[in-house]
Amino acid sequence: MTEGSPPRMLPALTDENRDFWTSGAGGALRVPRCTGCRRWVLPPKASCPACGGRTAGEAVSGRATLLTWTTCRHQFHPDVPVPYTVAIVVLAEQDDLRLATNLVNCEESSLHSGMPLRVLFERHGEVHYPLFAPEAA
Repeated sequence: MTEGSPPRMLPALTDENRDFWTSGAGGALRVPRCTGCRRWVLPPKASCPACGGRTAGEAVSGRATLLTWTTCRHQFHPDVPVPYTVAIVVLAEQDDLRLATNLVNCEESSLHSGMPLRVLFERHGEVHYPLFAPEAA
């Protein structure tokens, strides 16, 4: 775990999702993409929900746009400090490629729909959680 990182519920790693959850170790977010129709697929699946083709992990740019968010102020776990921001971001590669994540390194008052974001990772053992922060100007 990265020093100072809050505890997280770790995903159970499977053949379908391992590349997604561990790709941050290499500095890039890898998302399953259909080898047939070329659609990106989230959550990670072995087959494409659009055409049934096989998927394989490919690196995405790491750029995203903020769609919506909420700031949580109720502490659900004594080790997880509040406030924290949960968001839905749209990855740049596909207009319907959405990911639930946390926003970091930003003030709540600066958030706005359409805000450009960039991925960064929080390490928890083998898992590298993809988090998003405002893209540097």
